[in-house]
Amino acid sequence: MSPKHVVFKKISRDKSLTVYMAKRDFVDHCDFVEPVDGVVVIDPQQLKGKKVYVMLSCTFCYGRQDMDVMGVAFRRDLFVATRQVYPELQDKSQLTHSRVQEKLVKKLGQYAFPFFFEFPDNLPCSVALQPGPNDEGKKCAVEFEVKAFCADQQDEKIEKQSSVRLTIRKVQFSPDSAGPAPVAETTFEFVMSEKPLQVKLSLSKETFYHGEPVKVNVEITNSSNRSIKDISLSVEQVTNIVLYSNDKYIKSVAKEETMDTVLAGTSLKQDYCLYPLLTYNKDRRGLALDGRLKHEDTNLASSSIVKQEVLKEVQGMLVSYKVVLRMIASGTVGSSDVSLELPFKLMHPKSDAGTNNEPEEMVFEEFKRVYLKGVIGDDDESPTEA
Repeated sequence: MSPKHVVFKKISRDKSLTVYMAKRDFVDHCDFVEPVDGVVVIDPQQLKGKKVYVMLSCTFCYGRQDMDVMGVAFRRDLFVATRQVYPELQDKSQLTHSRVQEKLVKKLGQYAFPFFFEFPDNLPCSVALQPGPNDEGKKCAVEFEVKAFCADQQDEKIEKQSSVRLTIRKVQFSPDSAGPAPVAETTFEFVMSEKPLQVKLSLSKETFYHGEPVKVNVEITNSSNRSIKDISLSVEQVTNIVLYSNDKYIKSVAKEETMDTVLAGTSLKQDYCLYPLLTYNKDRRGLALDGRLKHEDTNLASSSIVKQEVLKEVQGMLVSYKVVLRMIASGTVGSSDVSLELPFKLMHPKSDAGTNNEPEEMVFEEFKRVYLKGVIGDDDESPTEA
């Protein structure tokens, strides 16, 4: 039995356009990004002589779409590319990129037209801050969208009934080369103590994958006259808004409070496991996520990788992670807070699957008012029936 591939399908309200795409997630492999491709099927009678365009856009949104404070826009296009697909400006075969496109064009007939976009090197990946319960209408996100529309000219106002919008995601995979395992160590000296407290924090590797436990090794050599108690570890997500704002969000996404103590003149060497998962943080406002598609689960945002010679401001938001060790050193003259932190990366594992390894049989999934289990939902406010 041959393997099957789900192809997503969406129809404009006036039935003039139908868009087919083989996937909604496009991977940044660090050295290259998977291109965006699909097929548009047109109804010449419904077009009434208009042209058909497909647009790929990357947009940074901050706050409500209707907000405008002191003339500062809260929505900015980081990238927009538009292609005319009908009437054709070049031969179909030159626009066909993948085997899925070839099969779709052959299956769907003479009014099926392929489209193809490549991402420029400087674009960020999809990321969105998780809204709170009272944040209706507000969002902070870097979003990607494919839009097909009918118009006499590509720069005229787009009519909703003659257009199709599909939200896609650009997701980051870990690079091939891994850095050294992170290590941090420091010495704390206290008043009235001749000898110091030595603390070492280390991880088993630099990059951890989504869903994988973060294994932390803690070494404490307490030569001081203080007692160490209330030892806790946490994974903190740090999100910097670098476009239009200097906001910074620091959120604990995993935490373990231990019962361990280190008395004066003793030591501790212990391994701990932390689980930074969205499952445990679904109601946390301000967490950065790997973009959002309606009716589909996502995960915590991957660590941002900014390529050389790319301005950080163009990224919209930068996400990083760190392990933080906290403890209290108590003595006869009072208590002191002691902490040590260690950065690491949280990412998707690199896939071994080839981009052109296509199955023989395709299954079409339609966007309907009643959403089918396992089908990615509609992106419009009012879904169109298939």
